[in-house]
Amino acid sequence: MPEVIFPGPEGRLEGRYHPQKIKDAPIAIILHPHPQFGGTMNNRVVYNLHYAFFNMGFTVLRFNFRGVGRSQGEYDQGVGELSDAASALDYLQSMNQNAKHCWVAGFSFGAWIGMQLLMRRPEITGFVSVSPPANMYDFSFLAPCPSSGLVINGTADRVAPPKDTTTLVGKLHEQKGITVTHTEIEGAGHFFEDPHMEPMIGAVDGYVRRRMTEGTR
Repeated sequence: MPEVIFPGPEGRLEGRYHPQKIKDAPIAIILHPHPQFGGTMNNRVVYNLHYAFFNMGFTVLRFNFRGVGRSQGEYDQGVGELSDAASALDYLQSMNQNAKHCWVAGFSFGAWIGMQLLMRRPEITGFVSVSPPANMYDFSFLAPCPSSGLVINGTADRVAPPKDTTTLVGKLHEQKGITVTHTEIEGAGHFFEDPHMEPMIGAVDGYVRRRMTEGTR
């Protein structure tokens, strides 16, 4: 898979870019967990999400936030990381100007950043939020949430307790015009250690394929 370096707000950002042969393939960016707790674009959940989207026919980009791997800059409490994600989406769109669908998927801290990106970028048609840390970060900016998506978490998640995720989804369900689907993987922890990775990715795959055939927002 080609390594790419593209411009970010604080210098170069390092990514992995996986294009489809079809020119108007849908596009997706994948956002990794917290940089200060070992989160990188090579995290297992991020890697598996990347390939799940690629195997569904998406052109996919995952990248390291500032200060991670070969990406320049330093950790910025989520503010700069949101700008990094916007730059990554700009880069992906510049390479795929005919894409009709644009998705964002994030894991943990990346899910929080992804949901903020959703608010800023009306062209995003769907999202996947894996283990969103609703206990640590304020998600109240999702008012209203602009597009439908999937929130998925494990019932044994000790990092982001399921009850907080359920509360978040409950608030999103009150909004009109979108559908937020909530799936829980029985017995899975925050990182979907085996054997929970496969059912989680399977649920993402099933959800995204269904949405793509509906062609809806």
